Amino acid sequence: MRYRILSDTDDYVFGSGSSEFLVDSPATVAQAVKTRLLLATGEWFLNLAEGTPYSTEILGMGTQELYDQAIRERILSTPGVVSIDKYFSSLDAERHLAIDATINTQFGVTTVQQVL
Repeated sequence: MRYRILSDTDDYVFGSGSSEFLVDSPATVAQAVKTRLLLATGEWFLNLAEGTPYSTEILGMGTQELYDQAIRERILSTPGVVSIDKYFSSLDAERHLAIDATINTQFGVTTVQQVL
């Protein structure tokens, strides 16, 4: 498994050769989870069914139980993820959804923290 490293602003990093890739590590899988969570359903023109179901299951549509289930399914369907060991989400007054998950990957355990 190989992923190009993302910058702090979630852009691809270029210009450093092979050091700009994550390869076969828990961090590789964590970045795969992050990029999958950031992709909204219908956003990728090659597969409109791919993505996180924000408009149908997360944004203003239901309870915490519903959106947590959708996010957990998205995490578990990421290549390299074996299980979710711990999961916590919180929605603040400005409607920012923060996800904090500890996942077991085929390469070891890591955490994923993302604000959606």
